[in-house]
Amino acid sequence: MSAYDLEKGDSVHKGHPVTVDRYTLGARINHWVTAISLILLALSGMALFTPKLYFLTALFGGGQWTRAIHPWIGVVLFFSFAGLFLRFWKANLWKREDGTWLARIRDVIAGHEERLPEVGKYNAGQKGVFWGMSLLIIVLITSGFVVWDQYFYAFTTIEQKRIAILVHALAAVAIICVWIVHVYAAIWVRGTISAMTKGQVTGGWAWRHHRKWLRELVSTRRAGKPPSPAE
Repeated sequence: MSAYDLEKGDSVHKGHPVTVDRYTLGARINHWVTAISLILLALSGMALFTPKLYFLTALFGGGQWTRAIHPWIGVVLFFSFAGLFLRFWKANLWKREDGTWLARIRDVIAGHEERLPEVGKYNAGQKGVFWGMSLLIIVLITSGFVVWDQYFYAFTTIEQKRIAILVHALAAVAIICVWIVHVYAAIWVRGTISAMTKGQVTGGWAWRHHRKWLRELVSTRRAGKPPSPAE
């Protein structure tokens, strides 16, 4: 059995209930820095996008401050997400069972998990969020550089800036939608949020939602081998 989706720190602990380590402290800090950066970017970006939301600039000390720090928050987001990407990309590679899981999305929504294939550490929906975020952040950082006149004015034309602003706005709307799906799914699947707050889930949660991952962890433990790190 391939241990493609075992990451550093993943382990199973005996007890009542059985607990499973899903995210290390470093991974959780990395995740929350990324999440906070994305929220701040969304708020400051919406404040600059339309006069109707200009009042949001008060959160950042006014219009000039909002305009000044928005791109820098974007830089923080880029490097923070890059850390997540290096940690999690391998476990998010597409597998055969992901296509089956996606084809049975009605059973996913209806909660009929007994009809779903066993999946690894991430299901197809989580992988879609991961790769969607990866692509959109690249689009946002590159289009953001084009319109960051303080440092890059001389390197781009007015026409390029107009196109970049449109692309940047569309990508921002898309990533906010992806983020909403991500948060909704974390709340909808009970027990998921504790994975990113405490780093652990119960054995029952892992068995129900990520059975293939749990089997790999148990078989690795029995073999006396440490998990193959994906980070």
